[in-house]
Amino acid sequence: MKHTITRVKHDVKMRHLSVAQVERITPNMIRIVFTGDDLTDFISLAPDDHVRLFFPVLGGEAESRHYTPRKFDTVNRTLVIDFAVHEAGPATQWALHARPGDRLQVGGPRGSAVVPDDFDWWLLIGDESALPTIGRRIEEMRAGIKVISIVSVAGAADEQRFETNAEHQAIWIHRPHARADDPQPVLAALQGISFPPGDGFIWVGTEAGVARAVRDYLGNACGHHAAWTKVSGYWIKGKADAHEKFDN
Repeated sequence: MKHTITRVKHDVKMRHLSVAQVERITPNMIRIVFTGDDLTDFISLAPDDHVRLFFPVLGGEAESRHYTPRKFDTVNRTLVIDFAVHEAGPATQWALHARPGDRLQVGGPRGSAVVPDDFDWWLLIGDESALPTIGRRIEEMRAGIKVISIVSVAGAADEQRFETNAEHQAIWIHRPHARADDPQPVLAALQGISFPPGDGFIWVGTEAGVARAVRDYLGNACGHHAAWTKVSGYWIKGKADAHEKFDN
């Protein structure tokens, strides 16, 4: 059947990795390259896969957070994770102070939802938390496919450029992070574009309230095929380590 999403389960493995490189790629994004022999069999089949990182805290316990595998190379045994800097939790604090040689435990991914490469166009909507997924998706797209990205960031300095063979139109929304739960700027950007002809897949990863408003707009005002839409609340304002998934 055309446009069939395939769900693949992976054997969950805990990997002990060390930091090879730390780079501040924008004012509010830190890119960390991990390395380790445990990466020789690392699998990530979809750009919105998640791994769980375990961060040491006082008292000997560990707190974990989900992150997207931005890039990986099983031959050279590297894994790239981008950390959005916007709160003072254990993940952000660890990333701010990370140095080469630091060690971290990483688990997953548990599975992948593989969207087929038979759509005519894509629309990707997100904020800082979703930039790793959006960037990887755009960079992995085949030549010539049309893709529009609508991404909310704090300012022009936080915009990113992606090397891709796709026909990419980037729309950036600037707003303070304190207003990251306001759906109106995203809805206004959506109302200002026209969907390309043919079948399209829409992916959304934002604060949960924004994701809900975008989902409602796509279904009610646009009438977009629900099975060709994936909407996730990547985070919930005021709640630590919280997310929300929406049924299509």
